[in-house]
Amino acid sequence: MLLITSLIALLALIIVSFYVLSSPSSDWVNEMWGHMGGMMGGTSNTAVQNPAAPYYMVGIVVLVGVVLVSAGGLVYFFVFPEIKAGQAGRGEQVSAQDSTVYEAIVKTLTDEEHRVIEVLATHNGKYLQKYIRKEAGLSRLKTHRILARLADRGIVTLKKTGNTNEVQLSEWLKK
Repeated sequence: MLLITSLIALLALIIVSFYVLSSPSSDWVNEMWGHMGGMMGGTSNTAVQNPAAPYYMVGIVVLVGVVLVSAGGLVYFFVFPEIKAGQAGRGEQVSAQDSTVYEAIVKTLTDEEHRVIEVLATHNGKYLQKYIRKEAGLSRLKTHRILARLADRGIVTLKKTGNTNEVQLSEWLKK
């Protein structure tokens, strides 16, 4: 989107700059600068270069830079498709026999998160949040925050059941 927009803006700026810069006839800008030069001790008969010329060139250089960066980003996106949004570790199925994955996950957990996972593991990976809170010895708020973090990381899933949540370990994490 950025590439297309910058290409259109670049094309429009080039067309406008050629139109403005190529009109050598009695241009109102040249005439105005000539009169101003006459007021400041200069002569009004000398031709004054269009003061807008350097600004058009700066605009063209900036837009060319944006086009090049956009094109480079587009090429990088298509060359390395594994970096697309939403694919980073989401939805990938890992076998239950792969104990190194379980060990790696357990190493990243805090003590309180580990207690919650152990409570779930003793109840076959499925338990109500209010009972997890009691067995893990945590407050309601602390349990809620821990489960929200674990759900964000894909370790557990939460399902509303009455006035509590049913918490379930992900299939790939069950032993």
